[in-house]
Amino acid sequence: MQKEFDEFLVKFEQKVIPLSKEANLAYFQATTSGEDSLYRKMEELQIELSNIFASKEDFSILKNIKESDAIQDLIAKRQLDLIYNQYLGNQIDRQKLEQMIRMQTAIEQKYSTFRAVIDGQKYSDNEIEEILRTSKDSRILEKAWKASKQVGQLVADDVLQLVSLRNEAARELGFENYHSMQLRLAEQDPVEIEKLFDELDSLTRDAFMDVKKDIDGTLSEQYRISIDEMMPWHYQNRFFQEAPRIYNVDLDKFYRDRDIVDLTRSYYEGIGLPIDDLIASSDLFEREGKYQHAYCTDIDREGDVRVVCNVKPTYNWMNTMLHEFGHAVYDKFNDRSMPWTLRGPAHAFTTEAIAMMFGGFASDPSWLRDVVGVPEDQIKQIAEDCHKSLRLETLVFSRWAQVMYRFEKSMYANPDQDLNNLWWDLVEKYQMIKRPTGRDKPDWAAKIHVALYPAYYHNYLLGNILASQFYYSISREVLQTENPENLSISENQQIGQFLIETVFKPGNRFSWNEMIERATGEKLTARYYARQFVN
Repeated sequence: MQKEFDEFLVKFEQKVIPLSKEANLAYFQATTSGEDSLYRKMEELQIELSNIFASKEDFSILKNIKESDAIQDLIAKRQLDLIYNQYLGNQIDRQKLEQMIRMQTAIEQKYSTFRAVIDGQKYSDNEIEEILRTSKDSRILEKAWKASKQVGQLVADDVLQLVSLRNEAARELGFENYHSMQLRLAEQDPVEIEKLFDELDSLTRDAFMDVKKDIDGTLSEQYRISIDEMMPWHYQNRFFQEAPRIYNVDLDKFYRDRDIVDLTRSYYEGIGLPIDDLIASSDLFEREGKYQHAYCTDIDREGDVRVVCNVKPTYNWMNTMLHEFGHAVYDKFNDRSMPWTLRGPAHAFTTEAIAMMFGGFASDPSWLRDVVGVPEDQIKQIAEDCHKSLRLETLVFSRWAQVMYRFEKSMYANPDQDLNNLWWDLVEKYQMIKRPTGRDKPDWAAKIHVALYPAYYHNYLLGNILASQFYYSISREVLQTENPENLSISENQQIGQFLIETVFKPGNRFSWNEMIERATGEKLTARYYARQFVN
């Protein structure tokens, strides 16, 4: 069996490695250009790649090997488990698989090329966010918010068709629905994830209610309205997934005249994770037709890692750049002596944890002092509000993640229900903001992740939990302190070395909880998250 699996691996890598690289490049080129021909090329390559994993003959070989339980070598066994799950998720009718890919590509292009329209004028996502963040006119805010939701109406029917097709495929493979299948294939137990989200709801509810009172009180004064008149467009963000600016600190002013890209470069170099090569191959500034969000992609697992952003000199984009290059260094510093299959994060949420930990430093007073160069006297003035802002941001995101996780879970369980109403029921329950009177539109479909990154969003919240665990582990193991709250995670080459050796190089050699325990001394725990942001 070991010989048979070795032979299978050789053929597998000969087919998958070059095609995976080509498909990743095509995705990068399509999303950075918006060109139809490149989206078609991306689509065809994704279909070709999925057809490899759809092979019934290959899956039969893998199934026989796995069920024999004859593979004893730990590296080989780990590869077998991961490859088997990839094949299992694609063991559906090829025609249906191709249809799903074509539908997803068409939807993705709609998101990428969409521009909100207000009074006949087009606005990018950056411009909409700027209006929501800075305007004090409720009429303008309402127009901008509603315009940002236009994309939901544009794609909702397509998304529902795709959801139905995904569910059909999952049930053919013996799963309850697509959401449940995705979790299980990613080595996550849906029941355990549900329990964890219930625990996090309980953990954050009272703390969020307290800060929500501060938010409503501060913003109602700014907009000169009563708290009862507060509506979704008054929270300075399209989805209330980021914290409004209610404390006496304008983080944008520290970045307004700074080179965000250079700050990112110098920071990572200072902790022993140089990224000059990654910046050179990335696409970091906005233009017409380009993907408006941000992502990181590992093209070949050989060091060609690229980031896509739409950078502006703002706090949000400083956070995003640190976040995306957190993903990038995780990919760059993999162990290339490991098999290709294992050269990746232990799980999607473990790379999110690294990205979120780094992104959070953009509002950290010590980081602003040591990296951005903000004078000490200013740091003393803003330190308390910076800490409050980061706590607020974390709690706001935690409640938003509850909405996304529970909406997706319920949507895949019953896509025929009134999803527009479900969305606002969840928003009211977890984010505690009111639905607009009489609003019955597919606002859920305005969030790109619902359509294109299914059963993924819960990993962001898991990433937040693990980010705190990593933060305290670095403080303890590298900085030699149990109280890191006023220390800067910067200008220390040992930080990068610690992460390379304990998190990046192990890659996917171990299951995610085993990797976490090896790196931090404990399995995943919410204890440090609670200590940092809730208690």
